[in-house]
Amino acid sequence: MKIPEKQKIASFDVDSQKTFTPLCPDELPVREGDKIGPELNRQAGLAAYRLGSKDSHSPKAVWVTEDPDMVGKPGVEGDNVEEHWPVHAVPGTEGFGLVPGLPRPADYDFFVWKGVELDMHPYGACYHDIGENMSTGVIEWLEARGVTHVLVGGLATDFCVWATARQLQQAGFQVILNRAATRGIAEESIAQALEAMEQAGIRFIDSCDELERAA
Repeated sequence: MKIPEKQKIASFDVDSQKTFTPLCPDELPVREGDKIGPELNRQAGLAAYRLGSKDSHSPKAVWVTEDPDMVGKPGVEGDNVEEHWPVHAVPGTEGFGLVPGLPRPADYDFFVWKGVELDMHPYGACYHDIGENMSTGVIEWLEARGVTHVLVGGLATDFCVWATARQLQQAGFQVILNRAATRGIAEESIAQALEAMEQAGIRFIDSCDELERAA
């Protein structure tokens, strides 16, 4: 796969947090979610800019449930919340941290904290609200620097990665999903997300090997 000069490429680590890994089994663990750090770092090496995002949630958010049967199910009141979830990604906890091997947020070129408000739980990193009216600044920041292509990885493939990739693609960037730098929750929902991404014009690589060979 051919890509443009490095100055036109950004790399995005979407919600690559311990909360979505087996390191925090009581939160929202994704199988092998803690293994993506090295590939995300390789991906960043191919780009001029590195962006990241984190979920940042209160344990008192309106969508919090302690009932396992309610996890992932709708029924929460509010315009900016869609499903119930257990407590996760609380600032100051182990789960809030990035997966092993990644830089500190301060070392990224741009970083987003999402879902801070008690009644807001966005999935994509480009907007604070589900209606996609309140920008986080990601799109504008990339446009101002002349970025045309965005390499995307993170957690989880079938939720926040898919939502962020879609938002970036719709904003006019060519998004490339690095399969080796992401993990998902369930085979069925991963397949559905990948199909939707392909239909949206998002491209895929199995790993950075494909881009390094083409460089």
